[in-house]
Amino acid sequence: MMGKKFNEAARKTEGIAGDVWPHLKTGSSMTDTAMGQITQISKVISEGGYEKIFQQTFECLPDEKLKKAYVCYLSTSHGPIMDVLYPSTVKIAFGSDSPVKYVTEDNKTESSFYKISYSHGKSAEPSAERYIQVVSVDNHEFWFMGFVNYDSTVKNLQEAVH
Repeated sequence: MMGKKFNEAARKTEGIAGDVWPHLKTGSSMTDTAMGQITQISKVISEGGYEKIFQQTFECLPDEKLKKAYVCYLSTSHGPIMDVLYPSTVKIAFGSDSPVKYVTEDNKTESSFYKISYSHGKSAEPSAERYIQVVSVDNHEFWFMGFVNYDSTVKNLQEAVH
């Protein structure tokens, strides 16, 4: 009996550790990723939780409810952007806490916050590389990666899309 419980706990621990490692190595450096996590947690605590941040960042309908919040990365042409993916009862949203630097056509460096929000998409599909591709109703593709709990995220995003 004790051996069975130990094996089950070991299996769960391996699953969690297996998802944390890709999350940490997705960023530009493990130090940057860890500091980003600390900043994210501090913001969540100081602002009263993910629900409040979601409502302050994105236009919400009066009866709209946040289903979950997932710290992850959005894959962009400028590299991965770490922040939170917010599936709600009405939409799927993602917004960066810190500005993203980019180079303009005239070679100037600028920065802006990255924010997307759209009504539930057409699909949310997992990939062998542990990415999740979300396709919006207007056929824009978004690739999210680096989830701490990948399998649960896939399941919940697929439910949110439908």
